[in-house]
Amino acid sequence: MTDQPGHEESFSEVPDRQEPGPDRPLVTFYRFIPQCRVPQRADASAAGSIPTRAFRYCEAIRVASAFGWYLFPPIGVSFMWDGGTDISWTYEGADGWFALKSAQFPGFVEHFDAKAPDEIKGFSPPFVAALQEPGIVQIWSGIVARTQPGWSLLVRGPANLPRNLGYEVYEGIIETDRWFGPLFTNLRLTRTNAPVALNPELPLLQVQPVNRELYGNALEQFELVTELDHLRAEEWNAYQATVVRPNTDPHRKQGEYAVASRRRRKEEDPVSSP
Repeated sequence: MTDQPGHEESFSEVPDRQEPGPDRPLVTFYRFIPQCRVPQRADASAAGSIPTRAFRYCEAIRVASAFGWYLFPPIGVSFMWDGGTDISWTYEGADGWFALKSAQFPGFVEHFDAKAPDEIKGFSPPFVAALQEPGIVQIWSGIVARTQPGWSLLVRGPANLPRNLGYEVYEGIIETDRWFGPLFTNLRLTRTNAPVALNPELPLLQVQPVNRELYGNALEQFELVTELDHLRAEEWNAYQATVVRPNTDPHRKQGEYAVASRRRRKEEDPVSSP
C-alpha cells in the first residue's frame, strides 16, 4: 500500500506483490480502514509502562514486550453489557447508544465499494458484532495481513501492558499465509451496566509471527524429568552457572544476563539488532 496522494492500485497488481521470496517481508499489513493508525512495532518498554529497573535489567520482559506489532482500535468505541444477552455500543461522533448485532465502521461501506472490484463490492467486513455467547464482542482492527508461507500470526492482548479491567482479549492463531481476511479479535466483556471504552491511541492487540511447525507436531516432542535425582552433571553445571555463581560473586554487576543476551543477538543478527 502507499500513502501517496492520487495513487491507486488495480486488482491485478496484488498477486505480484504477494509472491513469496527471500527478499519479501515476513508480514505485510494492509490498512483497509483509512482512519485507523498503522501497525506499530511493539515496544520493549511496553509503551513506557514497565518499571525502569525491569526495563534496564530484565531482558526477558523487554524481549517479550517487543515481540510483534501493536494494532489499535480504528476509532474510540464503547460497549455496555447488561450481564445477559443485550449489548449496546457507541463510537466517537455518534449521537447515542445502539443495540449491537452487527455493524459496519462509519462510512466504510461506501469507501470499500468505491475502491473494490465490481465482483467484491458489497462484501466489506463488519467492524463490530455481538456473538451469540453472552458478553462476547468481535471487533476488527481495520487491518488485513499476509505472511510468508509457513508463518501465522498469534493475535493476543498487548504483552505486559496494564489490562483494561472491563474486558479480556481472547487469543487466536490465524494462518495469514493462507487466509487473506480481516485481523479481528473477540473480547469478553467483564463489566456490566457501565461503559467499557477502547482508546484508539492505545494498543488493543499485539500480533506475533509464529512458524506453523512450532504449534503442530513439534509440540509432541518433549521430555519430562520428574526427580532431581535424574538430573545429569551437565544440568547441575548449567544450574550452577545460571544461579549459584552469580549469587556468590561479590563483584557481579546487575543485568549481566541482559547484557549477554543483547550481545549475543547482535552477534547473531547484527543488521536487525538494536
